[in-house]
Amino acid sequence: MITPDNWQKSSYSGSGDGNNCVEIAALPTRVAIRDSKAPSQGVLALPTGAFTTFIEALKTDTSRKTV
Repeated sequence: MITPDNWQKSSYSGSGDGNNCVEIAALPTRVAIRDSKAPSQGVLALPTGAFTTFIEALKTDTSRKTV
């Protein structure tokens, strides 16, 4: 079960109400992801290893970088 205390947002989200970011919650065998603007609209839960691979791919994807 995911409780409100489980959810974390990135430090890159800045200050303020924090409702413009993606939040994650670490579970025993998975990492859950949700949109902070619409937290009741669903959660994507990935196995921990798949989440780690996903984050590493985001970090190395240079096609997403803007000037």
